[in-house]
Amino acid sequence: MTTRSLASLHRATRDDIDTLVTRRPVPGAGLQQVDPFLFLNHHGPQTYPPGNRGLPFGPHPHRGFETVTFILEGSLAHHDTGGGESIVEAGGVQWMTAGSGLTHAELSPEEFKRDGGPLEILQLWVNLPARLKMTAPAYTPVTQAEIPLADLAPGVTMRAVSGTDDAPVESLTGVMLATVEIAPGSSATLPAPQGRSVLFYTVRGTARIGGESDGADVPEHTLARLTDGDGVPVSSRDGCLLLYGHADPIGEPMVAHGPFVMNTREEIMQAIRDHQAGKF
Repeated sequence: MTTRSLASLHRATRDDIDTLVTRRPVPGAGLQQVDPFLFLNHHGPQTYPPGNRGLPFGPHPHRGFETVTFILEGSLAHHDTGGGESIVEAGGVQWMTAGSGLTHAELSPEEFKRDGGPLEILQLWVNLPARLKMTAPAYTPVTQAEIPLADLAPGVTMRAVSGTDDAPVESLTGVMLATVEIAPGSSATLPAPQGRSVLFYTVRGTARIGGESDGADVPEHTLARLTDGDGVPVSSRDGCLLLYGHADPIGEPMVAHGPFVMNTREEIMQAIRDHQAGKF
């Protein structure tokens, strides 16, 4: 086995949205994407008081990619123009394929706005290849109970929402996405097939890639770019939580404009026209 090592570190930039604490590791300075992983917002952790306004993500359109939202704490209500609707509680995931076009809203449920409470959410954008950009939109809510818990090693557990035999979501492009929790002093080798792009983000705590003598630390709220290989040796002295995944790079031209991600400028202009015409 040729294990991967650290290539570069990319600290998340603080970019709050209204009262919502927000950190963004990608895109950022020196890192536009980890093909096909386009965008990651880390909201929270924070505690909302009773009588709050909730999340600020009212109706907005998307085309050409997928959104995968991990609700670590709190709850999230989803509504879209394709008929998708649910409230997902802590530990669950919302997987939306925008495809040819959806307008959706991600808001706090009335109960959360009334009572308040802790909130922490990760939202990831995953690109689609040209052949799938106009695929039919879809939405899949996943509860915590539906996500299997796998022991990778003593003290290291993984909850995969896609990309494994027992994961609840079958990705259109074979993307594997999971959260990995490492107890203090524990270690494991995470699966990372050769040639795949790896998403490695420290949600909480500090991770170490490689051994004590030849490895490197990945501080909290940092995205790590890795060399190629077929496994990621990881440990944590004090414990950590990771957002982890791997996927085949798409390697196609990409044009992003706000909520649309296509292959050409002309396709972006068509997306704007179609949205204005009410076709999403």
